[in-house]
Amino acid sequence: MIAGAAAAPVFRPAAPEDAAAAVPLIHSSGPAAFDYVFAVPGRSDAQAFLRRAFVDGAGEFGWRNHVVGVLDGEVVAVGAGYGGDSKWPFTLAAARQILGHYGWRHAGGAIARGLRVEAVIPPPSGDMHYLAHLAVAPAWRGQGFGSALVGHLLALAPAGCPAVLDVAAGNPLAQRLYERLGFVVTGERASSLVNAQGRVPDHRRMRRPAAG
Repeated sequence: MIAGAAAAPVFRPAAPEDAAAAVPLIHSSGPAAFDYVFAVPGRSDAQAFLRRAFVDGAGEFGWRNHVVGVLDGEVVAVGAGYGGDSKWPFTLAAARQILGHYGWRHAGGAIARGLRVEAVIPPPSGDMHYLAHLAVAPAWRGQGFGSALVGHLLALAPAGCPAVLDVAAGNPLAQRLYERLGFVVTGERASSLVNAQGRVPDHRRMRRPAAG
């Protein structure tokens, strides 16, 4: 914790030049799952792919899909919020980015692993406003920045849309934070996905009813 810190971050849409700070934070929001899908020994680690996709701008991992929290000119938080209508545009963007990054030899494996992860962490559907890639820089955790980030993303949700997120079953601190913000666990999906690069943990889906 940084002594005397009292200021709150200012949230704004992400930009391509945020990649150096934002990509490690995005990766930290689910490192095992990202490594399971995107780490290919001898070819690329997960953060290298995420960096390419973030700078590209399109899709789930692009800068256009994210907000960042900035304090004293430093990116200290990142997150995304999007709806069920994003599924196919995001799928097509991811396929293009994966093929461009890994080439034909390795792209198919990464795409297949990503589809398997969707059985544990399903993409949004219907009218839900899905929150993802929620992360705060380690030096600033425990100071309310996570609550502020979620609050900002909730404020961006379309009227009448419930908010939904997934949390690793082994992350009770994050789950308690979301519970304090009105989310409740609605189900849990077991995972058997594992390779030499990572093991995807069991995940719990949490839901917060639409305001009003």
